[in-house]
Amino acid sequence: MDNQRRELAARFVELHGEGCFLLPNAWDAGSARVLESAGFPAVATPSAGVAFSLGRPDHAYGGDRVDRDTMMGRIGEIAAELRVPVSADLEDGFGRAPDTVAETIALTLGAGAAGGNIEDFTGDRSRPLYDPELSADRIRAARQVVDAAGEPFVLVGRTDVLLTRGP
Repeated sequence: MDNQRRELAARFVELHGEGCFLLPNAWDAGSARVLESAGFPAVATPSAGVAFSLGRPDHAYGGDRVDRDTMMGRIGEIAAELRVPVSADLEDGFGRAPDTVAETIALTLGAGAAGGNIEDFTGDRSRPLYDPELSADRIRAARQVVDAAGEPFVLVGRTDVLLTRGP
């Protein structure tokens, strides 16, 4: 991570300690620049917004979802254009296995994001949530990557239990 990205990531960590702030969603570099110029202190990437901008379904809807490489490319494009931190919606980390989630976090750091979230939503309507133990393992694996990188990064473990009405 270069010095400018490191400073932005540190600022993103600080924003979380200062209280409530608005974190708008941008689906491409153009929409991100509009949000930055409006004065938002940070910008997020929505998985649905990115997917829909590419004519694809969101992970929540199944089908031909956006793959990890495409999402990382979009995150990198957005981060490269902004002078504010970027937080990435990383869906379920693009895989079930903790190692896959860890790799996704490493790629996200490499793309210049200051934060990211990992969901427990599987995309499978018959078993919509990962088991709690596996979910915890996935977040632990992600956290280990962040700690090993030694870079500021806001990692969010997101649950969709209310969306799916429970495990």
